[in-house]
Amino acid sequence: LVHGLYDAEALLSEGGQLAVVTFHSMEDRIVKRFFKPQMQRSRHLPMADEAPQCWDQISKPIRPSKEELNRNPRARSATLRYATRNSVPARAFNIDGLGVPGMAKKQELGAKT
Repeated sequence: LVHGLYDAEALLSEGGQLAVVTFHSMEDRIVKRFFKPQMQRSRHLPMADEAPQCWDQISKPIRPSKEELNRNPRARSATLRYATRNSVPARAFNIDGLGVPGMAKKQELGAKT
């Protein structure tokens, strides 16, 4: 999922739209944080400059309507998010801050070896 998101960001030109449908809350959290990255800083430290955003017109989560659920009950867990690419250069791949499970432990183990 994360590699696909970063690859799409690099491939889309200005004005291109990326739409992602997730079926699990963990996937949705990763997509939400990808479109609007969270600053990783302590509330006790001075304010840091925020990196420029690569996405404009970020949607709120869109969930299936009652009519859709009546036609397709399996859609109950689906969430759609989309955003429009702007002219800011694509970011380098970075999994930090996206909430990918197990990555903190893998990074710790990699640092110890």
